[in-house]
Amino acid sequence: MSDRTMKAVLFDRYGGPDVLYVGRVPRPEPGPGEVLVRVRAFSVNGSDTTVRSGGFRLVTGRKFPQRVGLDFTGEVAALGTGVTGVAVGEQVWGFLGRSTSGSAAEYVAVRPGQFGRVPDGLDIVEAVALPVVATTAVTALRDKAALRPGERLLVRGAAGGVGNAAVQLGQAYGAEVTAMARAANLDFVRALGAQHTIDHRTVQPAELGLFDVVLDAAGSDLPTVRRMLKPGGRMVAVAVDMKRPVASLGYIAASSVHGRGRVRFFSGNPGRAQFDDLARQVTEGKLRPAVDRIFPLEETAAAHRALEAGGVRGKYVVRID
Repeated sequence: MSDRTMKAVLFDRYGGPDVLYVGRVPRPEPGPGEVLVRVRAFSVNGSDTTVRSGGFRLVTGRKFPQRVGLDFTGEVAALGTGVTGVAVGEQVWGFLGRSTSGSAAEYVAVRPGQFGRVPDGLDIVEAVALPVVATTAVTALRDKAALRPGERLLVRGAAGGVGNAAVQLGQAYGAEVTAMARAANLDFVRALGAQHTIDHRTVQPAELGLFDVVLDAAGSDLPTVRRMLKPGGRMVAVAVDMKRPVASLGYIAASSVHGRGRVRFFSGNPGRAQFDDLARQVTEGKLRPAVDRIFPLEETAAAHRALEAGGVRGKYVVRID
């Protein structure tokens, strides 16, 4: 094979996980101000499955083949002209951005603002479980909700990517953490630091009392969850109900003028500052990667299938050998 091509995960039509395949595409070259990264791993995110199934087709269009993958870990392979402060061989983690997905490939070309250095001692493959979800959780709890020690925090979808990071951070920030997840995952979230664990299928929200902060990584039934806020409580949503996305976003927008407690919503788009801050959180022992299973590149479709089946504990990661 030509050394000017590389393996990448592609799809030629929208559909289920089986539309994914490993093909060859031109290998990128770092342009001025860019860095070429040899990708060692990427994780599977909910937005990947939505892009693949056609949920964002108004944005992604009908030009194929298309690619998947938002985040990555790897080593710096080459530098474009004008790049300083980065050395070939450094281990890095980063985010391509939601408009330029394609980290499911052997190489990516990125600007320095799109990645940071992986902390020493962190496994390069497992580390990819953190860049997107953990920066989202930090922003949600520390910056959007201003979580304070001693406050009651409810995390919905606590076993998933953002959820598991939020449980760890809530505990590190001194909150009283209640984690809501499937019954089979309650031991997992308890081990992450949750003081209280709730089976979301059997316990009614009204039974839980009121909370100072709610982080919602589930996206469903937001009006009911919002009523669980104390006066002055803060709710941050990092997911929408994909069965009713327009209605879900409409409710979030309306919450700023109706009822108790505005629902803050954002979609993480981390940059260099967030990655450097994440490295500090890891070094200080506030966060660790939670990897459910590692798949080889050729089984990316299986990783998508597993995520859509539900029940993930942390993240599904794909390794590129």
